[in-house]
Amino acid sequence: MSTDRSRRSFLGHAAAGFSTLALPGLAQAQARPAQPEQRPAQLEHGVNEPVSIEVNARPIPFFEPRDRSRVRFGSLQYRSGLVLTSPHRGFGGLSGFRFLDAKGERFLALSDQGTWFTGAIRYDGGRMVGLADVEAAPMLNAEGRPITEKRLWYDTESLARDGSLVYVGLERVNQIMRFDFAHGGTRARGEVIPTPSAIRKLPVNKGLEALVFVPKGKSTPLAGTLVAFSERGLDADGNLVAFLIGGPSPGQFAVRRTDKFDISDAVLLPSGELLILERKFSWFTGIDIRIRSIPLKSIAPGALVDGFELFRADLGHEVDNMEGIDAHVTDDGETVLTMVSDDNFSLLQRTLLLQFTLVE
Repeated sequence: MSTDRSRRSFLGHAAAGFSTLALPGLAQAQARPAQPEQRPAQLEHGVNEPVSIEVNARPIPFFEPRDRSRVRFGSLQYRSGLVLTSPHRGFGGLSGFRFLDAKGERFLALSDQGTWFTGAIRYDGGRMVGLADVEAAPMLNAEGRPITEKRLWYDTESLARDGSLVYVGLERVNQIMRFDFAHGGTRARGEVIPTPSAIRKLPVNKGLEALVFVPKGKSTPLAGTLVAFSERGLDADGNLVAFLIGGPSPGQFAVRRTDKFDISDAVLLPSGELLILERKFSWFTGIDIRIRSIPLKSIAPGALVDGFELFRADLGHEVDNMEGIDAHVTDDGETVLTMVSDDNFSLLQRTLLLQFTLVE
């Protein structure tokens, strides 16, 4: 039996008594009650200063190993994928991902231990073949010190861009920081921005999980708004709580929660369509991933929004704990979605980089 097949079989039956060894980070995020947590004296996988790192890439030729001829999955067509590894112990835990250029090459990512990652995806004929020029750097606070020096300020889960301005959501403390990359890139100092008081009342480990900035030039009432989604902050009706921050119509709205899926990231396409990446986890069935499309025009203060499913995958496919998504448009006009997984720094999980073409 192959290593990957063994891994999927193991994860799919992880309830057999020692499952917390397999997915420690994900298990804690999904299973334990929300409660305050002491920050470790030193984060095991954080970095204290910028450092160039080596990242190795192994191709994933087939998204569904049991049917290698299949390339269409819902509204997506598989393009290519990579399993990423590194001798640098701080690489992993990727929870947010955004491109820095229109070509889908230069990227900015973050780990859930307060670390920036920058680099470039290398392509060969439209297929990803590796990463280049990868650097890790600590996120800095207003005093120029790593944000992780402050108790509980390490669970950096969400990422959004507005030009040179970069927004980061910290789930453990449910705060949002803003960095101006025009002043030093990943060396920029962050500042905490004002947010609705309801954000700080979100569950400690189910809070801010996705951020999307609606560009000011967009022809929409939400232009200039930062949209913040909770992972599993629920309203009185059991739907997922989200917020409109800044912009002309700030307020709170909800995303209909179905089939026990939680939000892990979101992306606004150039067409104006908002895609939400969702996941659910069970010790009996493993990980399920889906993408829903939500019309941006349906989002407003007090609204309950819903959308149709574009894509769904499980451990029969080459997925893991998918936590980041972004999009770019190729020279041929194709919309390409890129997803990244958070391996929770576990030997039994993987850091995956997957790309699909949106065909419908």
